Amino acid sequence: MKRVFSGVQPTNNLHLGNYLGAIKNWVELQNSYDAFYCVVDLHAITVKQDPKQLRQNVLNVAKTYLALGVDPDKSTIFVQSHVPQHAELAWVLNTIAKLSELERMTQFKDKAKEHKENINMGLFDYPVLMASDILLYSPEVVPVGEDQKQHVELTRDLAARFNSLYGKTFIEPKPLINKEGARIMGLDDPTKKMSKSAASANSYIALLDSPEVVAKKISRAVTDSGTTIESGADRPALTNLLTIYSLLSNQSIKNIEKEYAGKGYADFKKGLAQVVTQFISEFQSKFNALDDNKVKKILEEGAAKAKVVAEKKMEEVKTKMGLL
Repeated sequence: MKRVFSGVQPTNNLHLGNYLGAIKNWVELQNSYDAFYCVVDLHAITVKQDPKQLRQNVLNVAKTYLALGVDPDKSTIFVQSHVPQHAELAWVLNTIAKLSELERMTQFKDKAKEHKENINMGLFDYPVLMASDILLYSPEVVPVGEDQKQHVELTRDLAARFNSLYGKTFIEPKPLINKEGARIMGLDDPTKKMSKSAASANSYIALLDSPEVVAKKISRAVTDSGTTIESGADRPALTNLLTIYSLLSNQSIKNIEKEYAGKGYADFKKGLAQVVTQFISEFQSKFNALDDNKVKKILEEGAAKAKVVAEKKMEEVKTKMGLL
């Protein structure tokens, strides 16, 4: 089977955008690919973390994967720092990565503005570690959001450069971006991606939000001028809300528009809130039923499987480079 690799940072509660833009796709891909899904904790520490909270967040993200349908019998689920070859290969790739390439990364520019007091080397070098994460497992495809496409392109460039210098070693993976749900936007600002680090909690719907909080956030979501429930390039707020409604209800946007023809925003938001709260409630029921010790066992088994693949690839890399 062809392989797929992806991961999510364990920072705070994951939100609806993480599911619709990434994990929903993972669940489908695990049926046709050899899937490796990682909790990327080494990426998380590029921003200051509370150690106790970080440990809990790592476990919560793993539980979120499982509750959303990632199956440990079909997918390898593990924690990035449990496989030391991620950091080891990152150093090797640093020796062929160019400063000018990393300076062009738009996400670094955004993060640097957000964390002016802690613009550390890890924040700058984040894309090389991400390239290491991917290349260790030789995946053909990497499901990512549009904001990560640039990082996958750098990964392809580094793979090609290493191959040119030392011989064919790495597969050049392709980014896999779903057209629908690839970029779920903030409820309070449809020009910005839904984010855990948003200044306002009303920007996102966390998967662990209560139904009451979900309903309140949706009622406060910004809308476009006019009164009709229609999507379009000139209606970013409604398009975003309709996309969420469509993906969670498995209805086309056109059918939802027909359902709410002649109705106002209040009726539409009420219907959207019902769809979202039903999904959130079902997810939380599964999440809360998971035993922490069993989840840790799944992560241990996943790391053991991942290490076999990672160690083999690092051995090949060292041999090609002449490392004894």
